[in-house]
Amino acid sequence: AGDGVRLEKYTLVTMDPVAEFLIAMGYPAEQLADPQRGGYSRSSFGDAARLAGEIALHYERDGLRPLLIGHSQGGMIAIRILHELAGGFRDELPVWDPVSDAPLPRTTIVDPLTGAERPVVGLSVSYASALATGMLPRLVLGQWDMIRRLHDIPDSVDEFVGFVLPFDPIAGTLGGGAPFAASGRARVRNVTLPTSYRHVGLPDIAHLAADPVTREWIERYTPTASLPAPDAAADTTNLLHAAMLWHDVKKHWCIEVQRLRAARVRLAGGA
Repeated sequence: AGDGVRLEKYTLVTMDPVAEFLIAMGYPAEQLADPQRGGYSRSSFGDAARLAGEIALHYERDGLRPLLIGHSQGGMIAIRILHELAGGFRDELPVWDPVSDAPLPRTTIVDPLTGAERPVVGLSVSYASALATGMLPRLVLGQWDMIRRLHDIPDSVDEFVGFVLPFDPIAGTLGGGAPFAASGRARVRNVTLPTSYRHVGLPDIAHLAADPVTREWIERYTPTASLPAPDAAADTTNLLHAAMLWHDVKKHWCIEVQRLRAARVRLAGGA
């Protein structure tokens, strides 16, 4: 939503298949692309403070809050962005222009929903999720300031989903892993993926939108529905989190559009 879904990649594993999946399911391709470099993935070793500043600028311009989806190290970046927006690392954040790749000389934006000036710190996103993001890489990579924050989800997101892969040696979840939990009012869900799934292969979901059988299953999926398994001949690799991601992206995409329309009516003096 907003300027698009921010997709964070993990080393040589890109999020391009996730973008291809979302596009095939109906999400606008232009809302997924990096405005400076093109492509659909951001480096998982990027600057979370800068990305938070980009989110603020996009929200100011579009009135729609972006969504964050990260895999592995990219999931950590998505969570770190939430802590940056919540003021967990600094009191002020500069607004950042992604096209010129430079900070703007201000730390506030004009909120398009209220018309009032507000700081970047304190903004929120509608939805964020992290796929197979564990504690072990934080220790190996020396990311000490994220160790106590990794599973603590602040109020800078409305809804967060943490996808955990049990017995994942890369993420370090030898069992079920520590659950993600809200520090305040954020809605947090923990989803345990099937043990047949593989860490580096989790972003590979584009094939599910290309197959009419799995695509229909995904379109019918809701968290409360009990659906029969697709035809046994279909390739259902990564079906569970693909269906959940599409359900959540659709939901928050619609919520953000409705929120913006209601605000425009209010600002125009309507009921």
